[in-house]
Amino acid sequence: MAKTIFINRYFYPDHSATSQLLSDLAFDLASRGQEIHVITGCQLYGNPQAALPAHEWIRGVRVHRVRTSRFGRGRLGGRLADYLTFYVGATWKLLRSVHGGDVVVSKTDPPMMSVLAAWVVKLRGGVLVNWVQDLFPEVATSMEVYGMRFAAPMLKRFRNRSLRQSRCNVVLGEIMAKRLRDEGVPPDRITIIENWADGEDIRPIHKHDNPLIVEWGLENKFVLGYSGNMGRVHEFKTMIDAAEKVKRLDDVVFLFIGDGIAREWVVSEVARRGLPNVQFYPYQSADRLRWSLSVPDVHFVSLRPTMEGLIVPSKFYGIAAAGRPIIHIGDPDGEIARILEREQCGWSFCIGEVDALANCILRLTARGPELREAGLSARRAFDRKYARSHALNSWSRLLTSATSGIPASALPDRTEQPVGAGRE
Repeated sequence: MAKTIFINRYFYPDHSATSQLLSDLAFDLASRGQEIHVITGCQLYGNPQAALPAHEWIRGVRVHRVRTSRFGRGRLGGRLADYLTFYVGATWKLLRSVHGGDVVVSKTDPPMMSVLAAWVVKLRGGVLVNWVQDLFPEVATSMEVYGMRFAAPMLKRFRNRSLRQSRCNVVLGEIMAKRLRDEGVPPDRITIIENWADGEDIRPIHKHDNPLIVEWGLENKFVLGYSGNMGRVHEFKTMIDAAEKVKRLDDVVFLFIGDGIAREWVVSEVARRGLPNVQFYPYQSADRLRWSLSVPDVHFVSLRPTMEGLIVPSKFYGIAAAGRPIIHIGDPDGEIARILEREQCGWSFCIGEVDALANCILRLTARGPELREAGLSARRAFDRKYARSHALNSWSRLLTSATSGIPASALPDRTEQPVGAGRE
């Protein structure tokens, strides 16, 4: 029986976004009786000095962790060294693990892993599936990483060749799919499976039942929240400008939960402007996520327009599961903006539309039917399309199709049957 091998730098017990998604999927597939292996690193996303076991079984999944350098994400040179040592270790492990008919699912951390995976799969007679969370080198080029404009054309050629060689490339949305089609990847080798959240654990919670409201001193406040990674690809100045516009309203609070390279700028900018209506908290543990996502009355999601189709903000799914509406800042025709328009669960603004955003906030502070209905629409959309069970079932059918040759559309849909993918 063919096995499925996933490759990603992080896996359970790591709690980064890509690790949680992979852990959900691997555990679910193992619970369905499939032989699942994961090739990953020994680090944790927030702790490069972590030393997880080199080999272990976790809930039916065989985990192989390769040794790498431990510089972490702080400096580009150190991150590059961590990438290079992971490439070497993961490729060697893959060469020893893949046999004819095995499916290799390569994620995009580290970037360009699909190039090495494609070479191993071709050599060993396996089947390649790429799980595209972001498009490299386009992301690095858009962020103006030093030297990337010169290297990008060559890197894209290698990457595109591996994508065309694969049986399937799983992307996160229509805009990302179009980018791959424009790069010459055949449409029949592109499948959209959105990321997801745990809709059983994260559910709409009334503020009166949320212990964080009292703990964080937010009683009787209208809260606008940003939760998750605060990176270069996101835009924060429009939010801070809006906070300054409404700072005289005592009952309006801007809440930032998380961390990232842009957090320092946001904190310093809030201090420089003397904004009393902005609060900061660190990432919350997994068992507190249900509470933290339900604190805001409305959430911000932002993405710089140059990043559309290269990244899809996965924070959307947890917000929708919590039944909270969304204010999107970025491209009005971007992936999230399209969802908000289609599902009627939020509002979109271009970067710099501060007056329009402030007027929207003032309107929403009345907590009228517009706000309530948008939150209900968000949860309805989640249940209908973005629940974890939908995505896991789609993945199961896709991987069965990859090994059997039967089109995924011809396989039975078991979305409604219980899945055993809950994290411990």
